Amino acid sequence: MPVPLIDVPVDLLAELRRVRAGADHNRDAALSALGLRPLTGGMQNDLYLWTPPRGDDVIIKLYVKTDRQRVEREWAALTLLAPHQLGTVPTPLWHDDAPVEPAIGMTRLHGQPLIEATDKLAALRALAHTTTQLQALPLTGLLATLPRIDTGEHYMIRLTQAWPELLASQPNDPLTPAMQQLLTAWRRSGDADLVAAPAPPVLSRGDANLLNWMTTNNGAACVDFEYAGYSNAAFDAADLIEHISGRAVPDSIWAQLLPDLGITGANRHQFAANQRTCALRWLAVLWKQRDRRREEFTVQHERVEMLYSSANPYA
Repeated sequence: MPVPLIDVPVDLLAELRRVRAGADHNRDAALSALGLRPLTGGMQNDLYLWTPPRGDDVIIKLYVKTDRQRVEREWAALTLLAPHQLGTVPTPLWHDDAPVEPAIGMTRLHGQPLIEATDKLAALRALAHTTTQLQALPLTGLLATLPRIDTGEHYMIRLTQAWPELLASQPNDPLTPAMQQLLTAWRRSGDADLVAAPAPPVLSRGDANLLNWMTTNNGAACVDFEYAGYSNAAFDAADLIEHISGRAVPDSIWAQLLPDLGITGANRHQFAANQRTCALRWLAVLWKQRDRRREEFTVQHERVEMLYSSANPYA
């Protein structure tokens, strides 16, 4: 089904790239003259708000990082979603496949950061609704053949290879024995087999960061599809709940939302295995940064132990 595209603003993008290359000493003034304003929130790549002389505001995403088919993933996801007019994802407008700093133009979504919502249960229930809408769409084209970035299998490589090797290289670190014990418990639990078990594929954004969500008049809206691909509902629910940004939400709320996120009796054990695996993966990430992120590491250590204990509120 055709997507309502507009012409690529070739001249504007050429000027933008020229300004970014340092051709103008006063970058802010040069961008303003082009009708462009830099936006915060682009973790990996750069975002600009373009106010053209005529028409609605446009978000320009300029890709500094193009590894792992980021541009192709995002364009494939946006064009797959556009005909369904969900109102909770950007509409793609154009794709400029330049060899350096390619760009995508998309519509602007208006809303408030979901993570700041006063009624977190209602906001996250709306997020779950949007998520299940995305997962219900038929997978076609590129996204039917590419797994999302950071799959359960990818997390397991960290837990079976990279982290054990790092721990073994630091036998005198006082934290090493406790981390090795948790890895031993994970290996013995059978969680890895459940994470790798076949499951019905669904469309996934591939990025569980709650900062990419906002509350709007149409419900919970999401941006950033550069990690998109196929996944399964159990892993995506676990990845969402265990993402480091999810610690802003009490477990009592997350536990209520499991049915909304597609967790049923049929995939509950698979979800639990994925959840423990995702939590342990975050512990591995924070272990490498434990000196400057000591509090976060401590909280995550306690969380992993909780998920393997009788105090687990999801059990």
